[in-house]
Amino acid sequence: MKTISQFLEQSKGQIYAVGPSATVREALEIMAQHNIGALLVLDGQSLAGIFSERDYARKVALKGKSSSDALVQEIMTTKVITIDTRHTIDQCMQIMTDNHIRHLPIVNGHIVLGLISIGDVVREMIAYQKTMIEQLQSYIAG
Repeated sequence: MKTISQFLEQSKGQIYAVGPSATVREALEIMAQHNIGALLVLDGQSLAGIFSERDYARKVALKGKSSSDALVQEIMTTKVITIDTRHTIDQCMQIMTDNHIRHLPIVNGHIVLGLISIGDVVREMIAYQKTMIEQLQSYIAG
């Protein structure tokens, strides 16, 4: 199974983030522009939290707050579960499933390297299974 280090080598490497003092509306605009479901919240180079569609739905929309007035730091998730480059894709799947989350920041010490989404994990799992099936078919035919 592929490691996160291998995933990062093959991925686009783009990190989308906002600062804690950004408005929720600014964060939502970035998410819409890039068709993503979460943003890292960086305070300088440090991971301060994560802002997701769930945060917006549960902490802004349902509570009647204004996305133009609310700041990301007021509603972001601060207890962020992270992974490092030694984790494997299947470990990410397990972590996401166990914690009911869709995004995992990838960090090395205090350095943010990227973000992996549930969509990324599923895509990698399908590719791995396809490779295994092709190898098995080749073995049986050979």
